[in-house]
Amino acid sequence: MLVRMALGSAQDENRTNKIASWPDGFTMRAVFDVKKRKSVLKLIVALSLPLFVWLSASAQTTSAEKPSIKWFVKSTVGPSSLFLYGPLSAALGTATNSPEEYGPHWAGFGKRYGMRLTGVSTGNAMEASLGAIWGEDLRYFPSPNRAFEARVEYVISSTFAAPGRDGRFRPAYARFAGNVGNNFLSNTWRADSEADAGHAALRCLYGVLGKMGSNAFIEFWPDVRKLVFKKK
Repeated sequence: MLVRMALGSAQDENRTNKIASWPDGFTMRAVFDVKKRKSVLKLIVALSLPLFVWLSASAQTTSAEKPSIKWFVKSTVGPSSLFLYGPLSAALGTATNSPEEYGPHWAGFGKRYGMRLTGVSTGNAMEASLGAIWGEDLRYFPSPNRAFEARVEYVISSTFAAPGRDGRFRPAYARFAGNVGNNFLSNTWRADSEADAGHAALRCLYGVLGKMGSNAFIEFWPDVRKLVFKKK
């Protein structure tokens, strides 16, 4: 009887010690989980709000403005975005191991690819929604002047301007808002080493250069293709 009482007392004390030590460990895990949930929630909100605004705006646009929907889909999940710009961006980041948190391996490549896609989706949703509201045509149209120098100037100027409802070019305010808004907003879910104002500003610059490069590709690639793949 004494032995049973002693064993029971020891078991009760052991359970008491476990229960007493359990809240600390649970609290640490809970804090960690809360941080992860907050990061995921920020990402969901960041992606959902621009899409909601864009869908609301597109529902109110005329049939002449519906190309903004096609532009959004093509620019976000089109072949050139998924299979050209996305892999190139992720490969460059993996080769330079930037940011370091992702690592220089295939897993890091995948994280960088996904990070770029979330940024592009957010920026394009902002640009499409504001473009629909302000009447900006987001598409790039090749230069009507086929002289080389004129086409280069057109590529550069079209990076900062877009045609309005009347067909006249004006500052591409929706593009500016999408570029700046996306790159600063994405600080909420980026790796700590690049989640600051300096890196966001640098990404804005890269966004401008990327748009200029995209314009140049659309402008000159048909000519290059004819020269390289012309039939004999």
